[in-house]
Parts: sequence; structure tokens; C-alpha cells
Amino acid sequence: MKILVVCQFYYPENFVITKIAEELVKIGHDVTVLTGKPNYGYDKILPEYKKVKYEEINGVKVHRVNLVARNKSRISIIRNYLSFWRNSKKWIRKCKEKFDLVYSMSLSPVTILSAGNLYKKLHNVPHVVHCVDLWPESVLITHAVKENSLVYKILYKWSKALYSKADRVLVGSPSFKDYFNDVLGFDTSHITYVPQPSLVEDTSGPIYEFKDEFNILYCGNLGRIQLIPLICESMKLITNEKIKFHVIGMGPKTEELKKQIIDNNLENKVFYHGPIPARIASNYFRGADALYISLSGNGYVGKTIPNKLMMSMAFAKPIITVLSGDGKDVAEASNGGINCDENPESVAEAINKLYSLSLEERKKLGQNNQVYYQEHFSLKVVSQLIDSCFKEF
Repeated sequence: MKILVVCQFYYPENFVITKIAEELVKIGHDVTVLTGKPNYGYDKILPEYKKVKYEEINGVKVHRVNLVARNKSRISIIRNYLSFWRNSKKWIRKCKEKFDLVYSMSLSPVTILSAGNLYKKLHNVPHVVHCVDLWPESVLITHAVKENSLVYKILYKWSKALYSKADRVLVGSPSFKDYFNDVLGFDTSHITYVPQPSLVEDTSGPIYEFKDEFNILYCGNLGRIQLIPLICESMKLITNEKIKFHVIGMGPKTEELKKQIIDNNLENKVFYHGPIPARIASNYFRGADALYISLSGNGYVGKTIPNKLMMSMAFAKPIITVLSGDGKDVAEASNGGINCDENPESVAEAINKLYSLSLEERKKLGQNNQVYYQEHFSLKVVSQLIDSCFKEF
């Protein structure tokens, strides 16, 4: 099958769509990707890609359109979104190649779907949308806009229109179906749960050697919904000097975390390592004694399965989670750690309990996570699910 994959982000940007496209090639599909020039996380278009319009990467044919690079300003992000929306549709109008199906990965922004919908309209082929980031819910939960604002109403109508044109919607978390039904008012009969695989699946390689006896690691976005202040609030209650908490990542709560560490005299208990590339951060995962994942339970986004949960499970480590909804269901089904309530006392209790277990007991919890990951979230399993959906058309 000849497949056109549409996503604003692709290698060398660190998004799972790259792995999925390459796995679809291994399955036997002819895969072409329409994407932008890499800039996410770099604050600029990478110099070596400024003139690149086409390349082949591991069997995938990749077409890149121009866009405005995003940085930390909201204006640059809006311009970035709109430039891909405009230029991807321009590429579609000029495209003479015939594809059997369009597969769009719906990360932020939802406007990524416009190009796929246009190709469907012009060539009368199915459009499969893989929704792993809910819109317009995402802009509400991050406080980018208010629900009673004109901007939200525009985004709501636009999102609903874009989703409605898809022939099949794959959702990254079961509760997404509730959002499509309750908020967008869709019939969910054409919606199928297909998780996204981990960004990092290779758990072999160098191990970061922590200096202390028991090291807990949080690695990910330091955003508003990740409950970052809960880390220091919990560690204030830990009296065992052998227990240390390490944080990798960046986001809106970075400065607050650093201030909390100083204000609460936690310099010897909580360590902020800054943002670290995924290939290097993997070493920290391998060296940690336990992993930590938290997500506010507010809204539909808070009920989803965080991608970092799936990634963490692959490393065969026990996991302390503060999750609700689908994330909590997965954490409990894997039997690989302790799920806590959204308060420091509960988290501190879980940390102490995990520390009190023997090495063999912790190892067993980690193995449970890894087995669950391989059976439900591995790249091979997810790609086969996607392929099965394609075969229905």
C-alpha cells in the first residue's frame, strides 16, 4: 500500500511518528512523509536543513515544506502552526503522486490534519487520523486560552470540522472516545483505541551511575499539568538521607522547581539536571532505582495515558505514579509499582514503601512493567494495530 503520512514533526525532531513510519516500511508499505523543516526544541530551523526539500531516511521518502521556526514566544508558535498549515496544503495541491491512503498523526496543532483532508478530497482516498493530543482541550488545560473566549470558540469549530472529515480516528487513550462523544458530539463507532509507542525503546547501553543508594527519576516536561511542585513537597517529608530525587526536563515550572529546592533546603535531596537529549537521558533511566510519573487529573487530558508511562515501563523499573483515568488503569494493570493520590503525604508514603522492598521485589515490579509494555505498547504491536486499520479500507 502506498501511504502518505502527514505530520508537522519528523526526524531529527524527537517524535514517535518517525519510528512508526519506518516500521510501516518494514511491514511492506511504500511510505512518503509530508513534514516541516526541523525546528522544534532548537528555536530555529536547523542550518543543515534550510535548503532540504526532499530526502530518504531508512526507506521513508520525506518531503519538507518551509515554515516559521518556533521559539519560546506565543507569537512564534502561532506563526509556526499557520505556516505549516498553509505550506502543507500548497504542497498537496501540487502533488501529482497517487497514494492509497493518508495517515495523519494529530499532535499539536490540530491544523496538521488540513493537508490530509485536502488530499482525501482531491483524490478520493481514505484519511486515517491518529489523535494523540486532544484539541481544543489541550489549549484549555495549558491555560493558553479560556473556555468562554472567542479564540476557544473558533478553535472548537475548527477542530470539530477537521476531525469530522476523517474516515477513521485512532485515539491514543481510551478516554479520548468520551471527549469525542461528550464534547465534540461525535458518533464514536469509527474511533479505535491505538496507543502511541515509546519514544525510546532501546533499553541497552551505558548506565548513569548515581552516587546514592536509592535514586528516583522524573524525566519529562516540567509543565503546568505535571504536578511538578508535588516533588519538593513530598521530599520535604522524606527523612531517610539515602533517598534522592532527580529531575530531568524543562518547561513553565522549571524556575519554580529550582526555587522550591532552595527555599526548602532540599539541595541534598532533590537534584535538577536540566534538559538532556533522550539518547543521553536513557542512561539515567537505566541507572535509576525507581521512576516517577505525575499528571493532574483535571480535564480529559488528565485522564489519558502519558507517553512517558509507556516509555518508563520499557526500562523494567518500578514506577511511582500519580495518575487517574486511563493512566491509573494501566499502572495498576501492569502491577509494576505504586499509584498515589495527588498529595505529598501519599507520594512520600509510596517512596518509603518502595525503598523498604528488597532488590528482588523491586526487580520483579520492573519486570512486570517491561512485560506489560512489550504486550501492549511496543513499536511492533502498535504498528501492527495501525496496519490492521489500514487493511480495512
